Amino acid sequence: MITLTDLAQKEIRRIILEQNLPPETALRVGVKGGGCSGFSYTLGFDDKFSEVDQVSEVEGVRVVCDPKSFLYLNGTQIDFEDNLMGRGFKFGNPNAAKSCGCGESFSV
Repeated sequence: MITLTDLAQKEIRRIILEQNLPPETALRVGVKGGGCSGFSYTLGFDDKFSEVDQVSEVEGVRVVCDPKSFLYLNGTQIDFEDNLMGRGFKFGNPNAAKSCGCGESFSV
């Protein structure tokens, strides 16, 4: 399961409302090859799901992940930070053996 902190949930709801996205919109989380550590995280919004997608709901915010990415992301917690060092989503991935300094890529 992929979980969201309270701050991440709040930011996702804010973006969905601000961009007037359909109510069935979910946060789509995935990985792709690349980045300085081997894999990069991907985030986006989607209102179409496949029957093989992993779908979970956290306090009314739907999170969707394709099966291949889920192998690398199961157990991940997504947080949102807004501070002097930057603003954005952060991944706490227990499957990552190594992460880069920016936190946007990892290896297993």
